[in-house]
Amino acid sequence: MADRPIGVTIIAFVAILAAIANFIITLQMLHLLPVYIGQQMSFWTFSLFGAFMYGILGLFYFWLFQMLWTMQPQGWLFAMLLAGFNLILDIVTVLAGSSWQAMAPGIIVSALILIYCMLPGTKQVFGVPQ
Repeated sequence: MADRPIGVTIIAFVAILAAIANFIITLQMLHLLPVYIGQQMSFWTFSLFGAFMYGILGLFYFWLFQMLWTMQPQGWLFAMLLAGFNLILDIVTVLAGSSWQAMAPGIIVSALILIYCMLPGTKQVFGVPQ
């Protein structure tokens, strides 16, 4: 196992934050938490499908944390796919009527993960060709 760069450690902990954010949205969609903590979320205000999607994303982010923490080579690809899917899901939620403010944390976290994963140094650590 190679030494874990500080950036990969930071992204691993950002993945934990993303998991927590997705679980909060899951609880909001199940009406176990107020639907707006801060701003109105109007897409999937009560939806088992939406709660399932965000709940699965939360579990996947915990899996991503484990992959990044142990520096598994497939962690880079998994981070790219998961952050991309989460970004698309959050943007669709905004387009369907939720406010930017309600979805901004998820959008920012996903964008940061994508940007960091595209840096040449990160690709090199995970053995991804330039």
